[in-house]
Amino acid sequence: MNHEAHRRFKTQLFAQLARVSKALASPRRLELIDLLAQGERTVEELAGLAGMSVANTSRHLQALRAARLVEVRRDRSYAHYRLSGDGVFRAWQAIRDLGHGQLAEVDRLLEDYVRERRTLEAVGAAELLRRIRRNDCVVLDVRPAREYQAGHILGARSVPVNELEQRLGRIPRGREIVAYCRGPFCVYADEAVAKLRRQGYRARRLDIGFPDWRAAGLPVVTPRAARAGGP
Repeated sequence: MNHEAHRRFKTQLFAQLARVSKALASPRRLELIDLLAQGERTVEELAGLAGMSVANTSRHLQALRAARLVEVRRDRSYAHYRLSGDGVFRAWQAIRDLGHGQLAEVDRLLEDYVRERRTLEAVGAAELLRRIRRNDCVVLDVRPAREYQAGHILGARSVPVNELEQRLGRIPRGREIVAYCRGPFCVYADEAVAKLRRQGYRARRLDIGFPDWRAAGLPVVTPRAARAGGP
């Protein structure tokens, strides 16, 4: 093999791969990917959720799109963004979990912000799946309703955390409640479990979020599946 041609090939190959890592080398873009893992969003919605201006959000989305990490669907005057494939979430999941495992600062941030988590026993995915099949718990999706509609765990009820106290009368007291949200860095499930326990409910949180559950191939409901009449 020609050494110069081989070297040129390797240089070009890794330059292309570096486009992905360069696009991911931004805390704001990682946050946008985390949000898009919940479902499709407009630029304006993402800007509001991420606390950025629309212009800044659009610039970050264009960088992600240039690396083929997000796709856009245009509807009249609105641009709706979504992840370009399951591999994008898996890449974010790997970065998230590696950072959590390697960086003590991540643990400290979580402990400082989610103090109650240390006292709240979590449910693993395998245990929750068994319990769903036995129908011996109530599963609450405490994310915003829009995210529930984009996809949720099979059998889960939508009770956004900011509506929980007003809807307690619809939640049965005789069964354990399992709440889940966006992922390990989301505090909605922690807040929901704390509120439920203060009202005398037996409640725990799922130790992963909906995107992780879906990526593991566990039963979900999506708009397409709902139209087809199945999970």
